[in-house]
Amino acid sequence: DAGARPQRLVLAAAEPEDHAPSDVPYIGALTSPFTVITLSEGALKALADHGDLGAGMPSAGGDCEAVLAGFGRAGVDIDALAGRLQNEAAAALVKSWIDLMSAIASKSAALTQVF
Repeated sequence: DAGARPQRLVLAAAEPEDHAPSDVPYIGALTSPFTVITLSEGALKALADHGDLGAGMPSAGGDCEAVLAGFGRAGVDIDALAGRLQNEAAAALVKSWIDLMSAIASKSAALTQVF
């Protein structure tokens, strides 16, 4: 440790589709020490109500290398997929930020009118 602060991995859990077998999918599988997971309010409430985090992600990555190699053998371009997922996630986070700022501005304006 040369004095730098350790970086934390941030994972965003997507909302499940209506036909999903669980309303808390992936959350337990994404838990790991020193990791931040972003959840919607609905997912957080569902997790608190009936979720189970289980053992979480293996600290050494588990069999991720073998799984990714299997995707590659099946014809999936892992680098292109990773780039697409990063771009989609970044766009979704920017949209969420803009929505949040808009909601704050709207509520601020409403409060200003009251007082």
